[in-house]
Amino acid sequence: MSINDLAIVNWKPHNRHRDLIFDDHKPLRSNRYQIAMNVLIRSLQQLWSDRNDYFTQGNMFIYYSSSQVKNRNFRGSDFFAVLNVDSNNSKEGWVVWEENGRYLDMIVELMSPATTEIDSVKKHLKNQIFRTSDYFVYNPFDPNSFQGWHLDDNQEYRSLTPNENGWFWCRHLGLWLGTWEGTIDRETATWLRFYDISGNLVLLSQEADKAQVEKVKVEAEKFKIQAENAKAKAAKLAARLRELGENPDIL
Repeated sequence: MSINDLAIVNWKPHNRHRDLIFDDHKPLRSNRYQIAMNVLIRSLQQLWSDRNDYFTQGNMFIYYSSSQVKNRNFRGSDFFAVLNVDSNNSKEGWVVWEENGRYLDMIVELMSPATTEIDSVKKHLKNQIFRTSDYFVYNPFDPNSFQGWHLDDNQEYRSLTPNENGWFWCRHLGLWLGTWEGTIDRETATWLRFYDISGNLVLLSQEADKAQVEKVKVEAEKFKIQAENAKAKAAKLAARLRELGENPDIL
């Protein structure tokens, strides 16, 4: 029996609203951390807008055992995704025993100097209890801090090797995770972003809308040029007919 199975077997039913806390009223460390988290959530939701078989969220408590509840040992992840689950149900937190024993498939922790020790504990937890397949850490204030691990067949984390762009492949999501420099929500920084298998940036909804507007403008300009070329060609043909003694207006 695995550690995950033991956590479920040892669980004693609790009154959800009495025993579980879903908000510690602690804000994220800064606005940049909030944006960094939301960028990952919103872009994945945009990419998979036609799917309802996954759940993604951030800064949400994860409950996995009765002893954890008893000790008030709250554990959350800055960003996570779980595949092959019903995403139609609203959730206050990820409660493993209410999700058929499902743990998180992919996690991103947003680091800071003040959370180094906590992040180390979290990594051990994701390895020993959650068995999270793809695990990444990044400090939004340090573009060189990006690291990634994948759980191997021996249930040990192995460091991922980045591609030529410095991105890591997230096997469970089938996406690249890498850095991108730009302005989001009026803050300019180097953000973590998703890229598809071909290396195309996974757009946020507002970026997708803007790209669609630009596409319409390009198509409109293309049509305008084609119309002008056709008009010029018709005028040239009419002039040639007149040279030949023909009246193009009555042809």
